[in-house]
Amino acid sequence: MDEHRREVEPPRCRGQVGVEGNPLHVALIMDGNGRWANERGLPRTEGHRAGEVALMDTIAGAIEAGVRYLSVYAFSTENWRRSPTEVRFLMGYSKDVLRRRRDELNRWGVRVRWSGRSPRLWSSVIKELRAAEELTADNDVLDFIMCVNYGGRAELADAAAAIAREARQGRLDPAKVTEKTLARRLYLPDVPDVDLVIRTSGEQRMSNFLPWQAAYAELLFVSDPWPTYGRDKLRRDLEAFGGRQRRFGGAVDALASCETAAGAAREG
Repeated sequence: MDEHRREVEPPRCRGQVGVEGNPLHVALIMDGNGRWANERGLPRTEGHRAGEVALMDTIAGAIEAGVRYLSVYAFSTENWRRSPTEVRFLMGYSKDVLRRRRDELNRWGVRVRWSGRSPRLWSSVIKELRAAEELTADNDVLDFIMCVNYGGRAELADAAAAIAREARQGRLDPAKVTEKTLARRLYLPDVPDVDLVIRTSGEQRMSNFLPWQAAYAELLFVSDPWPTYGRDKLRRDLEAFGGRQRRFGGAVDALASCETAAGAAREG
């Protein structure tokens, strides 16, 4: 069997969603496939093939940890700038992976969802995305969001265009536009904001990925190239997230906290 098409051990358990300290929504920038391949004297496409097993194992790990939403940056609106050969491979391979893995994801209780733009994306890829969405629509263990032909600025531009159309039609008062108005017009408005963004392979930038949803996300930039990632490294990164203190624009007065604790100790 092709090493990159082998079965992945299914989730060993189903973690409890909403446990304090655990992220509800994790977003992954799967970086380093090409570099991993080049370091081994392989074509870049082999790095993408190797990333398939890493992705499936990471999905299994997310289920085990009780993550409810997992968004992955599969193909950006900027990736069209890559060589025609690599773009053709990525389009064809995306179709192939979806077709081969959707039954497995369905058995795991995963709901597959697509976020991105239709224009320019191959119709055959859209067909496979829609087929996976339809097959898994009733699953509720994990929402697996494939961001294909996705760009954060494009999503915001599309939301702004929708607001402008509704205002022109008299169905929306421009004076009453709020953050919620825009949020309701994002590609998947029912999906909660991102709690944790993980980018592999050492690069430290967001690359136009979920800028609205990740406004208050914790960021982890790890050195592992994507083909070496999986459930064990996800568990490590979730533990790192558990040690973060999220303030959402607020602040903690360390001195006041110490005085409060000291007072409580005296009263006890």
